Amino acid sequence: MSAGGEHLKDEGTRRQVVLAGGIAGLISRFCIAPLDVVKIRLQLQIHSLSDPTSHAHLKGPIYKGTLSTLKTILREEGITGLWKGNIPAELMYVCYGAIQFTTYRSTTQLLAQLDNHRLPQPIESFISGALAGGVATASTYPLDLLRTRFAAQGSGEARVYGSLFSSIKDIARHEGAAGFFRGCSAAVGQIVPYMGLFFATYETLRPVMASAPEVLPFPIPPGSGDAAAGVAASILAKTGVFPLDLVRKRLQVQGPTRALYVHRNIPEYQGVFNTMGMIFRTHGVRGLYRGLTVSLFKAAPASAVTMWTYERALKLLQEHEIGQARKE
Repeated sequence: MSAGGEHLKDEGTRRQVVLAGGIAGLISRFCIAPLDVVKIRLQLQIHSLSDPTSHAHLKGPIYKGTLSTLKTILREEGITGLWKGNIPAELMYVCYGAIQFTTYRSTTQLLAQLDNHRLPQPIESFISGALAGGVATASTYPLDLLRTRFAAQGSGEARVYGSLFSSIKDIARHEGAAGFFRGCSAAVGQIVPYMGLFFATYETLRPVMASAPEVLPFPIPPGSGDAAAGVAASILAKTGVFPLDLVRKRLQVQGPTRALYVHRNIPEYQGVFNTMGMIFRTHGVRGLYRGLTVSLFKAAPASAVTMWTYERALKLLQEHEIGQARKE
């Protein structure tokens, strides 16, 4: 932070921000991959668990809660089943993290040039976060779609796609370019308010959390304030926009392979509002929040790991370049 009340985030050069963002995304994704697979499976499960007759005729697994789903996947698909879709997801998270933090840094610096007309810090953070999230989401969306489809498919003969390259060729051949962007409007519609709320909350809580070690009667690990602020910001933002995340997942598995995934009874949806309306009519408000619990379990540590890793990686990169400059 700059001195004298200016709330400009001038943390490192563009190259440092890109590297730190990419590293944060890479590590965060690997840590939360199993919870991501569980979340996707629960979001794609449409039948009501409270009504046994609604799924008595269905083929495939019936998931009931986070731990039960984890155990079922482990039992039926092995440990690798919890990391399905990890290759496109890792690519997505690295690119997403780099684009997100670069856009966020550039936007905050641009807004800081308003001088006497500067906006309050929470509003600046909201605008910067929303723009960063929208740009990063749209840029990496095809990888997000591939991640969802791989996580949704079964194992062995039940696999829909054999490899990342075969999935790209198959989608391009049977669905065209538009097939890679199914549900993109829901994704952007979700991520703009999500990242806006996330960064506004994070930047508000971060200074408060940073002073926590001074008042706590026991020592805490370095960087815990960044992680705690990331967790709190993530929970608040994720809950607010979760229905759009669920709609995005349902739309991502539309197309000619819709009936080939683990859940064979995914309805045919068209459009964000039509999908949301159909889910609400058939399953009520609870239907729009299916998988929220595991999503929060995933989002909180993911955000904590992301922000902690980003701040630490950025600091190490800055210290390294300072050391190199002194040697020269």
